[in-house]
Amino acid sequence: MILMRKPSGEQIRSFIEQQSLESFSYPDLQATRGPALPGYAVDSNQLQLGRGEMVYQRGRKALLRWRMFELPWVQLCWPSIAMQPGNTIAILARVANMWWLNACRVVYTIEESGEIERVGFAYGTLPEHAERGEERFVVEWHHSDDSVWYKTLGYSQPNHRLARLGAPLARRTQQRFSADSKQAMARAVSGR
Repeated sequence: MILMRKPSGEQIRSFIEQQSLESFSYPDLQATRGPALPGYAVDSNQLQLGRGEMVYQRGRKALLRWRMFELPWVQLCWPSIAMQPGNTIAILARVANMWWLNACRVVYTIEESGEIERVGFAYGTLPEHAERGEERFVVEWHHSDDSVWYKTLGYSQPNHRLARLGAPLARRTQQRFSADSKQAMARAVSGR
């Protein structure tokens, strides 16, 4: 949904409520568990957050509190929503002097232990999203070298007419989000 003015909290709540009744806008649920799909743009990013258990615990806490969305041009609606499959969120972004309200639903969560400890989730797009596809967010602790990583993987294609017409801007916006989310996680883990 594209708006000329920032929507009110009530408008956002109504939007989320309506979108929570909708089906996913893409057929490949849990796509980010497997190899890249034909026809989708792939965004794969990672940032080493540091080393050791303390860094992993901070990264885990930051991820579970949606801290990767703490950006000047993005607002998660609402960070108090539990990161559980089936829960619907909205992402409000200010792009090209317009407000873009995008709906997503948590598809699956990740909680793994072993040689690599991993926590994360993936969300998929709903009909009122500029793009169509899925994105996964993970924090990993590799015991072999004690490194801690923040990783994202997204598969997307344009959904909204303007996203199709402005495909280069849409791609740059996705790349900007990936870069900014890495910095948001680095800030969160370092306590800044």
